[in-house]
Amino acid sequence: MHNKMFNILVPIISVLIGLLAGAIIMLGFGYNPIHGYAALWEGAFGDLYFFGETIRQVTPYILTGLAVAFAFRAGLFNIGAEGQVIIGWLAAVWVGTSFNAPMFIHLPLALLAAAIGGALLGLIPGFLKAKFGVHEVIVTIMLNYIALYSANSIVRNVLTERSDKTEAIAPTASLASEWLQTLTYYSRVHYGILIALLAAALMWFIIDRTTIGYEIRAVGYNQHASRYAGMNVNKNIILTMVISGAFAGLAGSMEGLGTFGNMSIQSGFTNLGFDGIAVALLGANTAIGVILAALLFGTLKVGALNMPTDAGVPSELVDIIIALIIFFVASSYLIRWIILRYKKGEK
Repeated sequence: MHNKMFNILVPIISVLIGLLAGAIIMLGFGYNPIHGYAALWEGAFGDLYFFGETIRQVTPYILTGLAVAFAFRAGLFNIGAEGQVIIGWLAAVWVGTSFNAPMFIHLPLALLAAAIGGALLGLIPGFLKAKFGVHEVIVTIMLNYIALYSANSIVRNVLTERSDKTEAIAPTASLASEWLQTLTYYSRVHYGILIALLAAALMWFIIDRTTIGYEIRAVGYNQHASRYAGMNVNKNIILTMVISGAFAGLAGSMEGLGTFGNMSIQSGFTNLGFDGIAVALLGANTAIGVILAALLFGTLKVGALNMPTDAGVPSELVDIIIALIIFFVASSYLIRWIILRYKKGEK
């Protein structure tokens, strides 16, 4: 079976098995799975308000999914997308609240600041990996905590005077749209979805249509062979982590410039970066796959909020379903074995 077909089948089968397992769990605890999933669907797409909220949730998932997927293509595991999201959020709000300028200057500057903030945080593990062989997983995990507590300190002591929340960003730096919000019954949907889709197109172009992308993929397959072929492996590792961090930083700007329009003290992680790992895995580290996986995750997360009220099903069950989906994606070799056995049986 071709790898491309297998990469399509595994996520689909994983999602179906995850949903089936969720239904069995619901039955086991005395809930009606049909009512549960109907409530989930209603909570995600029941009317234009819920649809707008779903698209709002999908937007940062696309960008964090791209961040993790881009690193995966070079054989790197960017667990630091969470910290890069927080730094991107901080940088975007900092620019958004510091001055007034025409929108065509202010908004791009705020987005650029977010991308640069995430990229700089990605540069650190990339440099340490390339120059000293330090494992990127350890560095990125630690940087998540540094980013979280540093951002909280800056919000409290630099952007505000001992306050837990910054002032609202200038309208000229906002991704929010009154037209979109009116259309969706005042949901928090914003124009960030267009930026996320453009970022996905950019990742596809870089990976599949440029020399840099070819080298990144080659390094991901085999660093030693890439070095033997004359490629600069260290440069590609650093560049990959920088671009990955930039995508995650942009995800943070979606929250700061779109969803909330400010930044508050974070009592814990946003989980956008960690969910991005699952999105990338389910999306098979491809741009189109990440978009589809983000749509699924956004639907599950937003729809889950409706399950306790409409069907009496605990919303935590959705987290179990997501975990099961990722488990089956990670166990892709088992699905491959089952598919191959089935194909042999047909013959």
